Amino acid sequence: MSRHDPAESRASMGGVTAASLPPILLVLGDEELLATRAVSEAVATARRVDPEVDVREYQAGALTVGEIAEMLSPSLFGGRRVLVLRSAQDARKDLVTALLAYAKNPDPDVQLVALHVGGAKGRAFADGLRGAGATVVPAAKLKGHRERVAFVRDEIRRGGGRCTDDAAEAMIAAVGTDLRELAAACSQLLADTDGRIGADTVARYYRGRVEVTGFTVADATMVGDVAGALEALRWALHVGVDPVPIADALADGVRTVARVAAAGRGDPYQLAGTLGMPAWKVKNAQQRARGWTPEGLVEAMRAAAECNAAVKGGADDRAYALEKAVFSVAAARQGGGR
Repeated sequence: MSRHDPAESRASMGGVTAASLPPILLVLGDEELLATRAVSEAVATARRVDPEVDVREYQAGALTVGEIAEMLSPSLFGGRRVLVLRSAQDARKDLVTALLAYAKNPDPDVQLVALHVGGAKGRAFADGLRGAGATVVPAAKLKGHRERVAFVRDEIRRGGGRCTDDAAEAMIAAVGTDLRELAAACSQLLADTDGRIGADTVARYYRGRVEVTGFTVADATMVGDVAGALEALRWALHVGVDPVPIADALADGVRTVARVAAAGRGDPYQLAGTLGMPAWKVKNAQQRARGWTPEGLVEAMRAAAECNAAVKGGADDRAYALEKAVFSVAAARQGGGR
């Protein structure tokens, strides 16, 4: 009578078997979202095969050959293991040699997941793993607009929905190009709709976001329109604009006015070449520079720098940091104009 093997039963769960798991997985690219997702999916798949799988993560640059040999050696207690090797491009030569030798005859109960950012550093390691038969999961940053449109459509499809090209274009225009934000937006739309995403759906959810940006806030602040700046800021935050680009826009607005003011009055088209910025930007900055003094601009730059540090440094209340900066910059203009 044949003995029933619980591990064998677990291995067939969800249509995934131990034999179908790639022993070596090479996640290649520097897009954090795609790399993180690849690792999560690999671990989830391994857990469908064996819910008690042992998952361990390591930084390649800190590992020694002795440590990796112990990790990859057969376990006395059996069971599957997933070893996640982060920053594989930082692995030392002796470690690379040991891992490439292992890759030629990997343990069937161990899955090695190596994350490599791509590029020249550590390329021999990535090439060696690929040559040894590693399954490659691309995780490079998306460079073109069409790739981002395809990403949005795939995200919606992964969630069981449908998305037109127009809708994907509208979402990128509203949310931006950061993949994490786009993925979160796709998830939210799927949760709040029937899954059929058109341009009109995106417009309803993100109305006003395209029109209100950090530059809207910065422009109003630089001319002393505190009420207008605060209204734009609060609306931008309400519809989901990230605080970081707002802080960046405010800092850029102060720097631009300071540079143009220091260059003196002149034809915007002539100053454009000297300052290295478009003529329209010079002209706008000349208009916003009225009422500012050098001392006021120095104070405004200090306020913008403090805001940037607070927003990017993980302040508890980033909205408050932005509002404080609006008041401080506007006060610097008023104080400098006296």
